Amino acid sequence: MVDAAYMQLAIAEAEKAFDANEVPVGAVLIDARGKVVASAHNQTITLSDVSAHAEILALRQAGQALKNYRLPRTSLYVTIEPCVMCMGALIHARVQKIVFGAADPKWGAAGSLYDLSRDFRLNHRPEIIGGVCENLCSQLMKQFFRQKRRLSQAVDTSGDLSNPAPTDQ
Repeated sequence: MVDAAYMQLAIAEAEKAFDANEVPVGAVLIDARGKVVASAHNQTITLSDVSAHAEILALRQAGQALKNYRLPRTSLYVTIEPCVMCMGALIHARVQKIVFGAADPKWGAAGSLYDLSRDFRLNHRPEIIGGVCENLCSQLMKQFFRQKRRLSQAVDTSGDLSNPAPTDQ
């Protein structure tokens, strides 16, 4: 029940990304007492920054708030399974637990495509819990890309290709 409540906060962040025409991924970092330390959503387009994924932005925010780049005894709630870049950062930050909504078979690095959390060669292996509020998270992503495809098709027929739709997170 607690995981679902925190995931709802991440979904609210993902909705902000959706409204900003960003891939709708939201993340919330929680400390050991259950307090929200950071919350963020994808802003790769807004910030013109390939690394501005929700998870990375939440880690940056938490690092500033806690004055430490290590974030032990924290849990990250994210609407979509983290990619390789984000999993690498989460492992480096020593996040204890990663809870995600929907799996990402194209980019996921927490069990779908790759599983960095189980690589015994790494010195930190976070606990992974997937499928929390999966339907809501998945529907938001599907709705976003459906809308992108419709807009892209409309642009293709008009001949204006000045702003192509993004294809990944």
